[in-house]
This record gives sequence, C-alpha cells and structure tokens, in this order.
Amino acid sequence: MIETDILIIGAGVVGASIARELSRYELQILIVEKEVDVAFGTSKANSGILHSGIHDLPGSLKAQLCVRGNTLYPKIVEELNVSYKNNGQIIVARSPEELPILKKLVQQGRTNGITGFSELSKEELLQLEPNLSTNLAGGVFVESAGIVIPFDLVFALTENAIANGVQLAIQTKVLNIVYDKKQFLVTTNRGIFKTKKIINAAGLNGAKIAALIGDDSITIHPRKGEEYILDRKLEGLVKRTIFPLPSENSKGILIIPTTEGNIMLGPTAQEVNDSTDLTTTAAGWQEIFPEVKSLMPSLKATDLITSFAGLRASGNTDDFIIAHSPVSRQFINVVGIDSPGLTAAPAIAEYVIELLQETGLQLKEKKVFNPYRRLIRMQTLTREEQEILMKKDPAYSRIVCRCEQISEGEIRAAIRRGATTLDGVKLRTRSGMGRCQGGFCTQKIITLLCEELNILPWEVTKNGPGSEVLTRSLRNK
Repeated sequence: MIETDILIIGAGVVGASIARELSRYELQILIVEKEVDVAFGTSKANSGILHSGIHDLPGSLKAQLCVRGNTLYPKIVEELNVSYKNNGQIIVARSPEELPILKKLVQQGRTNGITGFSELSKEELLQLEPNLSTNLAGGVFVESAGIVIPFDLVFALTENAIANGVQLAIQTKVLNIVYDKKQFLVTTNRGIFKTKKIINAAGLNGAKIAALIGDDSITIHPRKGEEYILDRKLEGLVKRTIFPLPSENSKGILIIPTTEGNIMLGPTAQEVNDSTDLTTTAAGWQEIFPEVKSLMPSLKATDLITSFAGLRASGNTDDFIIAHSPVSRQFINVVGIDSPGLTAAPAIAEYVIELLQETGLQLKEKKVFNPYRRLIRMQTLTREEQEILMKKDPAYSRIVCRCEQISEGEIRAAIRRGATTLDGVKLRTRSGMGRCQGGFCTQKIITLLCEELNILPWEVTKNGPGSEVLTRSLRNK
C-alpha cells in the first residue's frame, strides 16, 4: 500500500498543472491516470488555443481563471520548452448588423480585465489578414490570445513534476474510494493507495469519481468537437486565430494556425451520450468546411490531411466546478473543465492550492525546485549545433519521419521520456503527423519501440491495449 499526502486523479492538462504546482512544496504527491499515457484523454484532442477571456461571463470562474492563466503562460512555456506563439485572435463580423455584437464582446472583455483590443474596419481587417473574405464587415483583434501544442504541454508539465518528486501511475483506474474522516483508501486495478486528500481532475469521469464518496452533486455532459487539419504547405495563409461571433454553446467554428505551421479547422459542438465517441463524420466536415470557406474563400478541401475528435467535459453548471466536495472538504472537485480549460489550467492550479490551504494543509517550499525541462528539437537548432549533436550521437543524423524531418535520436529520446505507443511517439515528436500520416515511418518507429522497450512487434499498440497494429509473424524464424 502506497501512502501519499495528496492523490490527483487524472493526468490531463488540469491534473498535470496541479501536480507541477504542488511539486514546489515538501509533499508526497501521486497522480494516477487510467489511460496508457498522460494527455490521452480530452487534452490530446484540444484545439491548443490560449484564449483571451473575451468570451467568458464576467464574474465567472471561467473569466477569472482564463484571464489569469493567459498571463502565466509566457513564463511556463519558456521554462518547459513548449512550442508557443502569442499570435492574437480576431473575431469577425459577417455583416454590419453584427458589429454592435462585437462592441458588446469588447465591453465584456474590458470588464474581465483584458486590455489590448483593436476594433477593425473592413479595410484594417484585410490589411492584417489579406486572405480573409472581402465580404466581412469588420472585426476585433485581441492581442493576448495565443496557441500551444496541448499534448506537448501536458507531457512537459508531467515530466517536470516527476523531476521534482511527483509520482505517476499510468493505466491505473480508480475502482473504489473509502473515507473514514481521517484518510481515503483508494482501490485501483493496480493496488490500494492511502491518501489524506484527493484532487478529482478526472475529466469525463469526474462525476463517477465523485460518486465513489457519495457526492452526487455533479453531472458531466460530453460535448464532441471534430477538428480537421490542413497540409503544412499552407503555413502563413493565416497568422491569427479567426473566430466568428459565438453561438449559445460554443465559441464558433474557427480557423486556427498551429505553432507547427498546419491550419486547423473546427471544432463542432455536438452533445453526445457516449463518452467514448471519438469518431469524425461526413456531417462534421460538411458543417465545418462551408463555414470556414465563407471566412477564407481560398481554403481547399484537397489540402485536408487528417482529422480527429475530442470530448469536452461540460458540467451541470455554466461554469467550472472547482470546490470542496459537500461530502468531505478533503476531496476537491476540479471538474466540468471545458473551454477555456487549457488556458485556465495554470490558474486553476493556483486556485486549488488555495482550497487545499483552507483544509489546513501547511505548505513548505522546497529548497531546490527545478522549473525547467530540457528537450532537443533538431529543427530549432542551428546547423552548427546540429552537427555537434550528430557527432555526439549519430542517431540524430538518421531521419525516420521524412515529412516532418524527425530523427531517430528524437524518437529514441521520446520513448525514454515515457512514450510506449505509436501515438505516444507521434505526439511527443510529430513523427507521422505529415502529409503521408505515417505511411513511411511507422515500420521504423515500431522497430525503435521494440528495441527501447524490449518488446515484440505484435506487442506494439497505437494507443494502448486493444489497438495492436500487427499480428504475429506467419513465418517461423
């Protein structure tokens, strides 16, 4: 039985942010994740937008924590070596009738404490983004918005938390929780853990986890969002994230330039009953493409290279649910974290620490805390630095993924950092994310996984048990 001061359930961006923030203190922290890797839930399928907070209702936790989180990111991404761009966002009006609605959004943003607005005429809009439709009436530019790679952020947060003493248990599903007024006994498929406090950051399963202690105050409604990715050859076609006016249940269907040069289109916002439904559909594409093409007529369906879907964990309120459970103050729910949860995550971590202190938790800062993550990305090195690295380790001179120019050295390093699946390697390195979508590099990556993990080829999976990509060899050797 492992004993810990605080058990965090869920290793998405929220759980990972909380773990990293708590790793600054003299505490025993354990984070458990039911998937085969961190970030493999909602965080893997996030749009990667760092929102400004202009869309959020004044006075809500979403508004407060989004604006605060946005200000924390420049330091975090620098410390953790995460790809980030402060590219800003533009919200457009399709007609003169929509311009007053834009003004209301600007006022709402100012109420939320946002600065750096520019109201744009039609001509000014096209000066900033000349490939937008000439039929648009105007827009609002918000400087503070940005973009990150969401799964890389979670990997970085988790790796840094572990480097500072946090323990991680993957493929660990919580089955039961018993509370005796002093501590929790948490039964999982991998053993029993004893803990003084629990942070419920279980995403889509947040209500189920709360129910294990008799807390039935939470309901989670999965909301599916389909996203579509265009070829990287379109890099520069749009520089800022383009929003239409928001609808009742979403910020709209967007044009999103990613940090790596692709353009992403979406998402949809469909209420679903199945919390495992990650399908993309013809209907989803037919909803998205006409919308974005009306904003940017030069977009072509033939530039589509892949698609994915994610499920947002919307709660039974119109706001984040971050509070002590009514059953026990030692059990803190951090659920219903839909948009702008990625942006708010660092501020959510600060807020959760305040709630922990309200339970009597004494925080003693570590004498040594290392906030940095070192990561080698060949494409960011100078030619001279690349040559030095390749002489030191020739694996960095052998290109495995031709589309994205990812080396064998980077792939081996990703496996040693924690990747155990094809998706784990893909998300850590971008290998398989190019035009051919892994058509040329998958075989070599399987070989590298086998060598590094000492497994057989038919034991390699795409994203965990049940997704094996090969059958046993038909030839006896």
